[in-house]
Amino acid sequence: MRYKINDELNVRRFTPDDLDAVHAYASQPIVSQYQAWGPNSASDTKAYLHEALQSELESPRRRYVFAVTRSDDTAIGAGELIITDLEHRTAEIGYILSPDEWGHGYATAIANFLLEFGFERLELHRITATCDPRNVASERVLQKVGMTKEGHLRENVYLEDHWRDSLVYGILEWEWQVDHEEDGA
Repeated sequence: MRYKINDELNVRRFTPDDLDAVHAYASQPIVSQYQAWGPNSASDTKAYLHEALQSELESPRRRYVFAVTRSDDTAIGAGELIITDLEHRTAEIGYILSPDEWGHGYATAIANFLLEFGFERLELHRITATCDPRNVASERVLQKVGMTKEGHLRENVYLEDHWRDSLVYGILEWEWQVDHEEDGA
């Protein structure tokens, strides 16, 4: 399964061969500064890839993990959609990129792909995302893709030595469809 996001980016399933490329960004403290994971050790990254590949075998499948690549097929990041409630057709998305790729609109492109995949292919009703309030760039991405701020959770994630808040964003299937009808997409 391979999808073209735009002229510069593709997404595909991860393979064990992606280990070095993924570890190159997942081991950097700046990449995980707002996350409950990382920076990754080599064994952490290997476990992440193993779990991503194992999730493909689930039935029903609840986790979709995509390698984000440039035209040379090297992984520069990841996009993930996790179905949080099958009955109510709800999922959560997340994305991560190598710092070398920040500031080019790639996170927005990945988030748009995940929303389209969730609503069009998986026929979801609602998709959410969370981010640390200090991660202004990620919050902007969520706003750009049409998600609505639904709340501010206080001290809901523990990071190594302190609690962090989370902003909660969401979008409904009909909102996605209206936005894309207006865009002519």
